[in-house]
Amino acid sequence: MALSQGDQLPDATLVQMGAEGPAPVNLADKIKGRKVVIFAVPGAFTPTCHSAHVPSFIRTKDQFDAKGVDEIICVSVNDPFVMKAWGEATGATAAGITMLSDASSEFTKAIGMNFDAPPAGLIARSKRYAMLVDDGKVTLFQAEENSGVCDVSGGEGLLDSM
Repeated sequence: MALSQGDQLPDATLVQMGAEGPAPVNLADKIKGRKVVIFAVPGAFTPTCHSAHVPSFIRTKDQFDAKGVDEIICVSVNDPFVMKAWGEATGATAAGITMLSDASSEFTKAIGMNFDAPPAGLIARSKRYAMLVDDGKVTLFQAEENSGVCDVSGGEGLLDSM
């Protein structure tokens, strides 16, 4: 069953590339008492993710900051090495967006947002979505019907709904 507005996020351990290498990130601890945006993409460096989704949050980061958002987190079912390289390549890291790996798809499956597209080489990937989370509770959840578009899940789309 897919996650929806009003739900509490399940606990999960994601991975972030740090100065010492890959480091576990307990999601519940990271978001406790904070207002965060979490958006997910089917894959780092894939066309819509790279040219539309991540740039939309780079463009709108200041607007989210002004609305009291403590952190913007990008989640993808890629390894932490790829997420680090992608954050650097897109400018997301420099813009202050946190790039987290859900390499085992644990979080993605727990919220019912997983999908497979074997012809494209995408197995156990995440559907495209964005959510606003306040102290672990989903206050706004916007998922795309088609993973190849970035409308309601983009930075501007989420801001328009806040």
